[in-house]
Amino acid sequence: MDFDQNVVFEILSSRLTGKRFAFGPADGPMLTENLRFGRNGQIEGYSHANESYWDICAEHFRILDCNGGVMWRPVNVSMDADGLLTLLLIHPPSPQTHFILREMPQEISPPALPPPHAAGAQDDAGLGGIGGLGDADYLFPSDLEVTPTLPSRVLLIGSCLTALYAEQFRTLHPHTHFDYIAYNFVSILPDTPPCPAQDYDFQYIQIPLRSVLTDRVVQAMRLNDTAFAKTIMHDAFDVIDVMLDAAMRYNRQHGLLSFVSSFIVPQKSAAPSLRDSGGAGDLSDIVRRLNEYLARKIADYDNTYFMDADSVASAIGKRFVLDDMVYFYGHGAVTYQDWDDFGTIPRNEPIPPLHAFYPTRETDFVASIFRQAMCAWRTINQVDQVKAVVFDLDNTLWRGQIAEHYRPDTRPWPRTDGWPLGVWETVHALRARGILVAVCSKNDLALVQEKWNDVVDPPFLALNDFACIKINWKPKAENIAEICNEFQIKPRSVVFVDDNPVERAAVTAAFTDIRAIGGNPYLTRRILLWAAETQIAHLSDESARREDMVRQQIRREESRATMERETFLASLGTTVTFVPITSTDQPEFSRVLELTNKTNQFNTTGKRWNFEEISRHIGRGGTVLAFIVKDRFTTYGLVGVLYLRAGEIVQYVMSCRVLGMEIEEFVVAQAVAMLRDAPETPADITAHLTETKDNTPCRDVYLRCGFQETESQDGSRSFILSEQDMPRSPGHITKTEPEFS
Repeated sequence: MDFDQNVVFEILSSRLTGKRFAFGPADGPMLTENLRFGRNGQIEGYSHANESYWDICAEHFRILDCNGGVMWRPVNVSMDADGLLTLLLIHPPSPQTHFILREMPQEISPPALPPPHAAGAQDDAGLGGIGGLGDADYLFPSDLEVTPTLPSRVLLIGSCLTALYAEQFRTLHPHTHFDYIAYNFVSILPDTPPCPAQDYDFQYIQIPLRSVLTDRVVQAMRLNDTAFAKTIMHDAFDVIDVMLDAAMRYNRQHGLLSFVSSFIVPQKSAAPSLRDSGGAGDLSDIVRRLNEYLARKIADYDNTYFMDADSVASAIGKRFVLDDMVYFYGHGAVTYQDWDDFGTIPRNEPIPPLHAFYPTRETDFVASIFRQAMCAWRTINQVDQVKAVVFDLDNTLWRGQIAEHYRPDTRPWPRTDGWPLGVWETVHALRARGILVAVCSKNDLALVQEKWNDVVDPPFLALNDFACIKINWKPKAENIAEICNEFQIKPRSVVFVDDNPVERAAVTAAFTDIRAIGGNPYLTRRILLWAAETQIAHLSDESARREDMVRQQIRREESRATMERETFLASLGTTVTFVPITSTDQPEFSRVLELTNKTNQFNTTGKRWNFEEISRHIGRGGTVLAFIVKDRFTTYGLVGVLYLRAGEIVQYVMSCRVLGMEIEEFVVAQAVAMLRDAPETPADITAHLTETKDNTPCRDVYLRCGFQETESQDGSRSFILSEQDMPRSPGHITKTEPEFS
């Protein structure tokens, strides 16, 4: 084992307990391979007066003799490729004496986590259930995951709680690199992180509650004084301001994606009386208000998101997580026995192990904290994002069959309380996120329309709440193909919800990358509402109005079918408004990021850009040119973006909602004019295109605009527009100036 690095890692009890270790001199045979660290602070599996107890003092591990004296402490810790620890120990009175403590492999490997569900996987009834779900997967479902992704490097900034995260994250996810910076009150971060900022997928920041409240709150009687309680609150606001600003150093300097953890609210009211619960002196309520304040403050930072650790602790059960049944309310960390004396101090009665009274689920909590951050990271990067959900009707949106169980002679009709009502709300929640919803049912349309208000009672959901309705007797795969065509999305962006396994199988056979669920109605709502793939990082104006735009788009296509093409285009009254993106602070920026990373078909390179990359592109003189489209049917919103640089169109992305209107040619002509107006622009304008499996609609866009294709290199096609050439610009489209409020 290589100890040349001379690095001492912080070791916490959770990394030692439940493991088996070899122990012996560094230059001789091991004395045992069965030494264990008991949760009660005793050495187990090996008996010697020199090695009787163990503890962790100030986060540093020690082995104690039978009298409580320090016998061994580590001077270096190394980890092998399998994540197993080796500690080089010294005897403090005789530092030249070296022993080794080496973690042994598990006799029985722990069960592996289930892999993400493959596309089209079915959650058949009887598989899973609350008892069969781990906390992390219950809170953050993996059912809609198709692409397995893990961050490559994560920066963790925080107190001893984050040190615990770092330790356990490294064990749970050995293929991800975790760097940890200790951060407490008045700490100053190093000028640079341990690795270059661009190497991190994100940073996770945990501001210690103890530093924010200070230890003044231990003197609880002082909180009866309203003035003192208010002072605590306002001082805490000031400390949050200072600590958050310092912790966000790398975010400000490099735009590093940042997740900021909430504080964990005490389990019980800390008020002096029942009537004072929730009042000024209730420390539990103070912590709740601190969370509200912190959430508001992080909104002032770019590329930063609030991670609700309190909700994770509540879902698992704070009695299994939080330490405030022993430690003081202002500590706000998880339960472990590191700060106990482990019975080394003589007492009249022996103290049972802490977990005998307070069993902990620390590992479940830490795993869920990571899963929460990872799901947010997937959402922000729009991995496997869901753009539409298609619902069956019978036994999916309601109990039973509309034709069989809702006749006048079959009363009482099936209940609507429980999951049907929950699914109705789910439909509206998806719509609020800009996700399109549709109906695909083998049924009689007239009957469904006639009986809808009888079946959906209370009338919380209307048939016209769905952007597309396919109620007929055609195969569902055929109907879904039409829905995808009208929504202009690929089946892989669709979730199909149907109770019938035969129908799910038929649809997934026709579209191998569609996701199908619905076999167990108790799982459907949780999956659709809580999965990362149905979340959005920002609700843009375009996302909020997507449903209406799709409805108007369908009307536009119906109008197109009745007119000659030239007449139809001239009748649209199409206008294009260009919006240069010069700062990540612009309100349009989040939509640019969303559009760039979700568009597959009209995307000339398929490249995904993150916040930091776009910021660097702008900072180095590049141009991001977004555009808004409007016609007589609707305002489509910000539907396209071009990345430009010194006479070059780097990438061109556009929503398929406006394909066929010759928008794409008009925009290129305007972009060329902008490039040529810029100083020191090369005489010839160049553009590049990389063919992907999806971007067929844009492969000839530069040729249609008058560019000439040059030699291809490394799979990338290159185009050039000579100085004397002008690109084609359709005459039925008008350029308008942006409106500023």
